[in-house]
Amino acid sequence: MSSIAYCTNVHPAEDLAGVVAQLDRYAVPVREELGVDTLALGLWLAEPVARGLAADGTARRRLAADLRTRGLEVSTLNAFPYGGFHHDVVKHSVYEPPWTDHRRTGYTIACAVVLADLLPDSADYGSISTLPLAWREPWSRADDARAQASLDIVGRFLRDEAARHGRPIRLAVEPEPGCVLDTVADAVSWLADRVDHDHIGICLDTCHLAVSFADPAETVKAIRRSGLSVVKVQASAALEVAEPGTEEGRRAIAAFAEPRYLHQVRENTPGGVLAADDLPEALDTLPAAHPWRVHFHVPLHARPAAPLTSTTDVLLTAVDAVRSTADAVPHVEVETYTWNVLPDPVDDLAAGIAAELRWAADHLGGVA
Repeated sequence: MSSIAYCTNVHPAEDLAGVVAQLDRYAVPVREELGVDTLALGLWLAEPVARGLAADGTARRRLAADLRTRGLEVSTLNAFPYGGFHHDVVKHSVYEPPWTDHRRTGYTIACAVVLADLLPDSADYGSISTLPLAWREPWSRADDARAQASLDIVGRFLRDEAARHGRPIRLAVEPEPGCVLDTVADAVSWLADRVDHDHIGICLDTCHLAVSFADPAETVKAIRRSGLSVVKVQASAALEVAEPGTEEGRRAIAAFAEPRYLHQVRENTPGGVLAADDLPEALDTLPAAHPWRVHFHVPLHARPAAPLTSTTDVLLTAVDAVRSTADAVPHVEVETYTWNVLPDPVDDLAAGIAAELRWAADHLGGVA
């Protein structure tokens, strides 16, 4: 497998100087901790940074040089959060602006311009992950049409850029619980007949996949049958509690309720999957008679204390399925953005990220 990146949306910098400072504070120590010459990053650039870089070729070349001199490389960007991803309260604002808004189109195109100049010589392609259109409501047929038109604009731009640079940049749409494209099945159904498959495909976030309780191997096969491709895998794990109705189970899972991010919950009942949009809501409304999975990205290497578990088994099965069905192995990015909101935050974030990447290398193959 190609090098496994770690996603820098765990860091709060939203200007270029801050991005470079975070490379020195975290990325370089992670690389040194792993003892590797080059570390792959899944770079997050807030909209003002991406827009500024897209307008300034000199600044892009300087950033590319800053990466090289630090032993860092970037083949993928995370363009899901537009900005404000580390505000005290993020929740639903992470889905703004939606794909019906021209700002989302402009941001994505800016990210593509930047990535084209950051790609290392070894990269066959670049990838950009993005949100699954919008939060599910309000949404209408007119919104469908507007979102498709926006994706058409981006698809044409990416095709032109591939012809210009000789290497494609591919957009990866990331299904997430509660959104218009809630599950991978929703994304496949919506995208398959609407987008340019050469330049737009799926970002398979394995935490989101686990929360949906979909079969990972069958899900990957369905993507393949549709003609779409897995452009990028976000290697991530959800929280799971087998008996959320017990006092012990409720107390353990409630410790992960926090005010910054949305933590969607699904309960897998014999009659179907029940949904709550956030963990506090789930604690108040779901019957808690069957297993829960919670959209809380937990570090891959750190197994939660009983009675909680994590869904690394879904991650491993999904990656095996992608490896066995894909023509080429997609980019893999470890995306644990929740380090700072864990019930027990770590003291040494760089060491934690390095430990997580070691786990990924041992279990998924690749870097470190």
